[in-house]
This record gives sequence, structure tokens and C-alpha cells, in this order.
Amino acid sequence: MKLTGVQNVPESHADNENLGETPSSAGFTLTMEGAGKHPDAEGTARLFSKMLKAIFLSLVVASMAVKDDVLNVCMEGKHHKKQPGVEGDLHKQCEPWKDWACCTVNTSTEAHKDESYLYNFNWNHCGMMTEKCKRHFIQDTCFYECSPNLGPWIQKADASWRNERIIDVPLCKEDCEEWWNDCQNDLTCKENWHKGWNWTSGINKCPVGYPCRKFTDVFPTPQSLCEKIWSGSYKHTTYKRGSGQCLQVWFETGKNPNPSVTKYYAEKMGLLGVAYTPRISIFINFFLAILSLLLT
Repeated sequence: MKLTGVQNVPESHADNENLGETPSSAGFTLTMEGAGKHPDAEGTARLFSKMLKAIFLSLVVASMAVKDDVLNVCMEGKHHKKQPGVEGDLHKQCEPWKDWACCTVNTSTEAHKDESYLYNFNWNHCGMMTEKCKRHFIQDTCFYECSPNLGPWIQKADASWRNERIIDVPLCKEDCEEWWNDCQNDLTCKENWHKGWNWTSGINKCPVGYPCRKFTDVFPTPQSLCEKIWSGSYKHTTYKRGSGQCLQVWFETGKNPNPSVTKYYAEKMGLLGVAYTPRISIFINFFLAILSLLLT
């Protein structure tokens, strides 16, 4: 732009938004050269467009990552793997998770020992636990260590030996009932097995003032056993195996029913973001189309 006929142009005129017009009182003529969009403005618009698209696409990708994490994740525990994967050959009762597991072969082997290095926990703190009862605790350990389907129930843990834990995982009715039925004549001294033990010997022993009693005295119902023994890790439900609304601790190798149950609860809890919400997906596509028209 070139100013002619005026020597001292006030700054207010130089900054005037209507530079294509000549103020009659100014007594000068404006000669327009290269009128149109300013090159810097065009570059800024293009950069702004790219930034908006990048931000929006990042949000979409982030929501999809949340989906993947919730449905397929290992918690940050003491012995869990960083990510689930194929193990090929897990030990005995842990075998059903071999196709996709958060535990290693070594962890699965230790899960079957009375006093393993996993947690130095002694099942026989009130005399020898019966085999029919012990198998449920082994299965419980396999479920906890190996399952990649606990995402919706993982929460931060305030403990020195793990960063995360599970809360209120909905177990099938049969899993709680069979566990309770097979252990009802065994003995224990504590209701909450997560804390309060005497660890002075290096393994858990009953603390003073906690005599050994029958399981049915400590846990009067299957619900009390499932919900109290690990301080709320599990939630007793009235749903049966195969209902699609409860997680199974017991299932056959190659027939894990829990991924679909995890997806059901993740959707119900609103944890899947845009990935599994058709209406929101349609809105995203529409918004991107409008954004593209406006900013190109």
C-alpha cells in the first residue's frame, strides 16, 4: 500500500481497518497495491486450521487409547506384566489365561505353592487348609495375577508393594457360592486377609486376640466371603455364569467369557469414550467435515 499527497499521516489512520477508503477530511489519496488477503493472515489461518485439526484428532486418538486400556490392561501390581500377551503354557489352574495373560509362567507356578515368594502368604495359618478349599484360593490368585479384563475396576492403591488394586469386581454367583461351600469347614482367624497379620516371622500368622474359627463363623454367607476377604476387591452378584453381567473366576481354557463382560461394564460406566458410542462418532465426522470446509 502506498500513501500519496500527505507527508505526515497520523498513526490512527495507518491503523485504520478501512484502509481501502480515503477519509475526506484528510486531504490525501490512498493508492492500493496488491489489495486482497494479506499473506501473513493467510499463513496464520492455515496454521490455525492445522492446529485445530491436530488437537481434535489427538483427542480422538486419546479416547481410543482409553478404550484399549480399559478392555485390555494389566494393573500395576507386584508381579504383573506391563502388558498382556501370549504365555503359551501357564501352570495348572492358571492355564485358562495362557492365550492372553498378565502373569508369567513363573508367577503361575508360584501361585500354586502354600508359601510362595509372591507375597509370602501362608494359607495354613490355622492348620492345613483342605485341598478343595485351597483350589479356590489358587484360582483366585490366578484370576488376580493373570486376567487382562479387570480394567474398569482398577484403582490407585495406597500401598508400598503395588500402585494399583481392584475394587468391586462383579463375580458370578456360582463362584462365590462354590468358594464358600468348599471352605466352610476350614479354619481362619481373620475376616480381612489384606492386613492386620503378624509378620514378625516373615510369613503371616494370626495376631494376638484373633483365635482360629470356622470359615462359616468368620464369613456367614458367600457374599461376606467374596466381599470382605480381600477388602472389597470383589462384589458378590446374583448374576449366573453365562449371563454376560458377571466375571467368571473359573472357565475352560480357550473359552474366556470375561472380555465381553468387561466391555459391557465399561460401556455402562462410560469408560469407552467415543469409540463405542455411534451417535458421538457421527457427530465427530460431521464436525470434522464442517471444520475442513471452514478452515481450508
